[in-house]
Formats: sequence, C-alpha cells, structure tokens
Amino acid sequence: MKKQGYIQGQDDHTLFTMFSHDGKLAALIVYVDDIILTGDDTVEMARVKEKLAVDFEIKDLESMRYFLGIQVARSKNGTVFSQQKYILDVLKETGNSGCRPADTPMDPNAKLWGEGSVPVDTGRYLRLVGKLIYLSHNRPDIAFSVSVVSQFMHSPYEEHLEAVYRILRYLKGKHGKGLHFKKTSERNVSIFTDANWAGSVTDRRSTSRYCTYVWDNLVTWRSKKEGVVARNST
Repeated sequence: MKKQGYIQGQDDHTLFTMFSHDGKLAALIVYVDDIILTGDDTVEMARVKEKLAVDFEIKDLESMRYFLGIQVARSKNGTVFSQQKYILDVLKETGNSGCRPADTPMDPNAKLWGEGSVPVDTGRYLRLVGKLIYLSHNRPDIAFSVSVVSQFMHSPYEEHLEAVYRILRYLKGKHGKGLHFKKTSERNVSIFTDANWAGSVTDRRSTSRYCTYVWDNLVTWRSKKEGVVARNST
C-alpha cells in the first residue's frame, strides 16, 4: 500500500489513506485477510482494487454487511453498526441463551473489592472479559461496567464473575442495539467528560470517562480508572 502512495496510520498501523489533489479520500484498513475499502474517491478505489487483484487472489463483496462480528445495515437515514449475532453466539457459548435479562449492565449499588469469597478459573474469566471488551466497540452502554470487571482479570473471584454474567444478562435484553451514524446537516464537534470522586472502594482512585460526537454522531468514548489518587474533584 505504501508503494501505491498510501500513508500508513500512526495510531492504527492497519489503516492506509490517500488524498487526491481535489481533496477526495480513499481509505483501506486490513485485518489478516479481511479488507475494508471506503472513501469518496471512486476512481482511486477502483484502481487500487484492480492493483490488489493483480498481486493477490481477492474477492470483492461489494458493500460491507458483516466484518469481524460487526453487522452493518444501511438505510436512507444513515448506517447502523451492531454486534447482534456476536452477542447471541457469546450467550449460547456461555449457556446464557435462556437467562432472564437485566435492566442495567451493573448493579448501581454493587461495590467490587479486589478479593472475594471463592476464586474462579482465571482463563475462563479472561476469555469472557475479552469478548465483552470487543463488544464494547459498538456498545458504549457497557463501557463502564466492562472497565470495572477488567480490573480483576488476574485474580477473579465469584463476585467478579457474577458481575460479568450481569453484563451478559443485560446484553440478552438489548442484543439488537448498536451505533447509528445518521445523515445530518450539522457540522459540530461536541465532547462530554466527567469523573467520579474516589469511586473505587479498593484503592480510592477516580474513574474518568468521555464521549465525542462529530456531526451529531458518537465516534469515540472511554471509561478508565485513573492511574493515581486524585487529590480533588476538578
């Protein structure tokens, strides 16, 4: 891709972009042997597909509908990204297909400590949390609860595993949700940020979080425990 004149991303090394002289864009992102090619430079996109077909054996699947567990649905109002099939597969794999759905991903009154009553299998816990982390790419509603259960990946107890199952039960009732990137005439960028005050009962550290909207569409979000103990709530 570099030989074709594309620039490799510094934050994401699997992303390659090319801007034409008239400001149009062609972007390509690759994961092993799966590729997404998008942009508004249709001429360049057609050229690079022809070039790739010469060097590699490829199959053009036209408009993207499914990519690495992410489903894509388009309409005249915009595009929806969801992981419904992935969620249902995780529920089936963990034996939670018939569980009773939960209204929230975490008990608002729950306080998880670093230790608990009975330890659980670390490998199993790691796999479950890893799947939830991947699900949070399209589900900002579970970002905080996933960040909490991720803190106990090296020494999980039953209380921590129950919190993971609570997230799965929440997803059971909301498996069809996703991100809607709508068509809009707005051209604003909005950022919302907040932090709790010494919210962790284990080490009294705060958890900060933010979300960013570009043109009224949610594009980035994060929930993360701060690395040091905050001395004030600013």
